[in-house]
Amino acid sequence: MKTFKTIFLKELLDTVRDRRTLFVMVVFPLLLFPVLLTAITAVQTSQIRKAEDKVLRIGLVLNGNAAGLRTLLASREGFEIVEGIHPDSARAFLERDSLDAAIIVGDAFDRTVEDGKKGSVTLAYRFTDEYSIAERRLKEVLREYEKGLVEKRFARLGVQPDIVEAVALQEQDITPLKEKLGRTVGGFLPYLFVIFCFMGSMYPAIDLAAGEKERGTIETLLTAPVGRFQILLGKFGVVVLTGLLSAAVSMIGLYVAVSRNPDMPQEMLGAVASILDLGTILLVLSLLFPLAVFFAAFLLSLSFYARSYKEAQSLISPLTIVVILPVAVGMIPGIELTPLTAMIPVLNVSLATKEIIAGTIDPGILAIVYASLLTLAGLSLWACARWVNREETIFRGG
Repeated sequence: MKTFKTIFLKELLDTVRDRRTLFVMVVFPLLLFPVLLTAITAVQTSQIRKAEDKVLRIGLVLNGNAAGLRTLLASREGFEIVEGIHPDSARAFLERDSLDAAIIVGDAFDRTVEDGKKGSVTLAYRFTDEYSIAERRLKEVLREYEKGLVEKRFARLGVQPDIVEAVALQEQDITPLKEKLGRTVGGFLPYLFVIFCFMGSMYPAIDLAAGEKERGTIETLLTAPVGRFQILLGKFGVVVLTGLLSAAVSMIGLYVAVSRNPDMPQEMLGAVASILDLGTILLVLSLLFPLAVFFAAFLLSLSFYARSYKEAQSLISPLTIVVILPVAVGMIPGIELTPLTAMIPVLNVSLATKEIIAGTIDPGILAIVYASLLTLAGLSLWACARWVNREETIFRGG
């Protein structure tokens, strides 16, 4: 144990001296969420405000009807009414962006409404990426205009509008906000945690094996009066620690990003705080621990096999895509945590994390996830030790 501790501390010291590793392991995950969330929120808020304040050019084709609609639109700020357009030309104006939308009232609209029937109104627009605010603003005006027509109709008949409402429906959504939020963002967060765990393990694994071979210090270390497995275990512990630390720091970064966001509702802040409480974080990290062991064993095996730092990077970097795929599958709606999916590596972590965040994890299935991950971790460590004990692996191309 003393030998392992000595090697572990030596390798850890070498790792924290590497600025690139420190950046990927700590700085990048810590700053990513605050910078990303702040930037996205600022841009989104700015774009929404710009779309809401924009003066919309509305083509109005009344066909001698709906005079009240023109009056209503004219009384609203943010609308520029354009009349005298032929209905068949409205499409061309919209395609050229000469108009933001067009309202075309049917020929017999007034008479149809007077007869107690539905009058025809066409709202034409082009779908844009401006959050459909133009469409929403016009629909609000049309609903208000329709409400006025209906009230006049009831007044003419001497009937209270409430007569058409036979059922007073009261909806009660008893789903806790934590569960709603967990279901919504719970599929995305495991994606980030697993990726950061992998990235946090990747660079130390490359440096502690291939990097040491390239620097020519691996031979010196192997001549020390310690077993090869103890050397591997010391390096292995550092890689596992850096992977878990990177994932943990990303959680802290996420919490800081959300808690410092001024546009975040207090109710949601409370839900996020409950999601990222100490118990949840420790439970998620307990899932990531055996996964980090697997990552460390696999990455160290490849790194020891590589002749140089550059070759190790070329072997390991493409694996990021392989790790992303099962996590991405976990984000697909309908993919649930079952006894079968609980045994699929990486996917089980993604699905279990989503259930943990939502507060709906089944202890029995969670036990299957742990058993699967611990088995995978044990087998990977055993395979790594067997692989590193081969002389042709350590001294390949040396």
